[in-house]
Amino acid sequence: MKNKLKKGYCIFSLILATFAICVSVWYASGSTVYASSYGATDNAPNSSDWVTGKGGVSLTLDSDSGSLSANVRILLVITILALAPSILIMLTSFTRIIIVLHFVRSAIGTQTSPPNQILIGLALFLTFFIMWPTFTQINENAITPLDNGEITQEEALDRAVEPIRNFMYGQTQEKDLKLFCEISDTTYEDYDDIPFVVLVPSFILSELRTAFIIGVVIYIPFIVIDMVVSSVLMSMGMMMLPPTTISLPFKILLFVLADGWNLVIGGLVKTFY
Repeated sequence: MKNKLKKGYCIFSLILATFAICVSVWYASGSTVYASSYGATDNAPNSSDWVTGKGGVSLTLDSDSGSLSANVRILLVITILALAPSILIMLTSFTRIIIVLHFVRSAIGTQTSPPNQILIGLALFLTFFIMWPTFTQINENAITPLDNGEITQEEALDRAVEPIRNFMYGQTQEKDLKLFCEISDTTYEDYDDIPFVVLVPSFILSELRTAFIIGVVIYIPFIVIDMVVSSVLMSMGMMMLPPTTISLPFKILLFVLADGWNLVIGGLVKTFY
């Protein structure tokens, strides 16, 4: 399972990297960027008059109201896309979903059905569905005001982190927070006092625990089927026949008759609300 997760992660990262390169090439070829004015101004008294080369793109830096050129914006977009797989896995509901889906496939006994691509795609869309309110808050409170020039980059970053913190804190168990606070020698009295570097590993540990608990519950009915089939084969003297060969059709039949996908996906999504 670990190798399959790594393979899926590499494929997803490659797709994002390819997409980022295509967007950069298209943006660079379809737009013309002119050099901005340089030198000290009323809004940027600390700007430098030093210019390198002839023409090109210069970036005006000041304390609060500096704006980013098109090339710098492209660089930031590429950086975010490169970090997107890690952000998606560590800071969202993706971890719990993909682990539970792999438990479902292992419990049924079908090694390659559904394939990894289907499971990862389903996990991605379920993650977008669950995280959509959070993404909407980030867009309304951080991205849109920053694009309109109403707030600075630092304020936008703080506003963007806040909805993610709220989501992670709601899914994090108290004992996991206490564990990492003890390790880092951190004390807190309120939610706002918890450092982000402490909240992230606490959230991941809670997600792993919850996913494995759900996996145990999923495994129970299929283990019962394996035990019944093994007992029947032993009583009939068919000890050389693998029980998994006989129990697999019964597992699939039980999963279909019980509408397993509806139960698993519905119950999994409801654990985030």
